[in-house]
Amino acid sequence: MEREALRQHLEQVRAAIREAAGDRPLPRLVAVTKTHPLADILPLAEMGVTDVGENRVQELREKLPELNKNFRVHLIGRLQSNKVKYIINEVCLIHSLDRWSLAQEIDRQAGLHGVRMPVLIQVSPAGEPQKGGMAPEEVPDFIRAAAKLPGLDIRGLMAVMPDTRDEALLTRLFTDMRTLFERMRDEAVQDTRIEELSMGMSGDFPLAVRCGATMVRVGSAIFGPRS
Repeated sequence: MEREALRQHLEQVRAAIREAAGDRPLPRLVAVTKTHPLADILPLAEMGVTDVGENRVQELREKLPELNKNFRVHLIGRLQSNKVKYIINEVCLIHSLDRWSLAQEIDRQAGLHGVRMPVLIQVSPAGEPQKGGMAPEEVPDFIRAAAKLPGLDIRGLMAVMPDTRDEALLTRLFTDMRTLFERMRDEAVQDTRIEELSMGMSGDFPLAVRCGATMVRVGSAIFGPRS
């Protein structure tokens, strides 16, 4: 990808974030780099991008030597329990903790590596099982239980919204996520630090920012659609 086009796209995303945030603190931008080569990704560091997100563990592992030199690396895709061992010491945040067996494996691997792994609880606000995530009503009890696992550092919530242009529906779902986030933050479950609400992607991130996201995951709006 041409560097100037990348810079222009990135600035357009940043401008949209600033406009949507208004007087509120700006959310963190996580550039979603799945399927993109390092030649397209690495120039982002010179443009002030500090965080990138990968979806697939195998692709992440191939890119890690260079990504870790330049960025904070997030695992944002669905995570199989048998692949936790490959990324436990390599990523700054796992966005996709959505089941008890995965919580147990992250805890086990964290113990083996002597770390406390920052994680977000993935929620399915529209009940789409193919995208992963638990039902919103399951979140409070799950957090209370998972907080007792010493290898987990629970930092907040993540959601993937349905692929729709129905702005009213998206606004309701984003708002519901913010309400759930604030509920868990205010409950202040022991050994948790609820401070991140990761929601909003290329098609809907301005709306997510207006509804209170603290972190947005943006790929195609930065790199352009894949041909």
